[in-house]
Amino acid sequence: MLGAAGFARLRPEAARAALGEAASDAALTHLAASWDRLEVDGFMADGGRYRRRRIANFLALPGDTVHRRGLHRPHFQALAHNSVNGGVDRWFGAVEDAVAANPALLALLAFGRAAAAEVAPGTPLFCEMHQFRVEAGGGAPGYPTPEGVHQDGVACVLIAMLRRENLEGGETVITGLDRGERARFTLDGMLDLAVMDDRRVMHGVSPIAARDPARASRRDVLVLTWKPV
Repeated sequence: MLGAAGFARLRPEAARAALGEAASDAALTHLAASWDRLEVDGFMADGGRYRRRRIANFLALPGDTVHRRGLHRPHFQALAHNSVNGGVDRWFGAVEDAVAANPALLALLAFGRAAAAEVAPGTPLFCEMHQFRVEAGGGAPGYPTPEGVHQDGVACVLIAMLRRENLEGGETVITGLDRGERARFTLDGMLDLAVMDDRRVMHGVSPIAARDPARASRRDVLVLTWKPV
């Protein structure tokens, strides 16, 4: 899936085909609606209130076809991977049970796990799920990745767009470890997604701004990561 490039992008039509019947209109509508119930991220070192999120974690064991949800725990990133917000335990609200059981979400977990298995074959994997909403308005931008182009310190990363509304910016850039640019694109549309080998490439997203300042703006994405345990 990842090939020599170390990443792949699937446009919405290809992603839905890969996920199969689990990515039905009803399942995707239910999944996307849960982004309206995210909680403000209170750990932004820049003092911003433009990001909302929830998290969950899972264990994927060799020979077991499903992800087993773990007890709720904080999210931690070393400063080497997040120089802005890293170095501390960050407690966010838990992903709702019904969302964690959503058929489209389960299909995305399985799809990403297949990519992670290319990077770390035959290995137990710790998976984190992140629901992100980044907002912009009142003349203030939103920063999807305030830490800039980075690695997450995992084996594999999947980023899937759920909704993009009234926005400018939010362009994804993928680089090599030498920070030489390899790709640049804007995820746009339900299930426009990218999957990456975090050991071979880096990624970041440019700031967003409201196209019409009088209207609400939002960038809703799902991020899934896997790392060996």
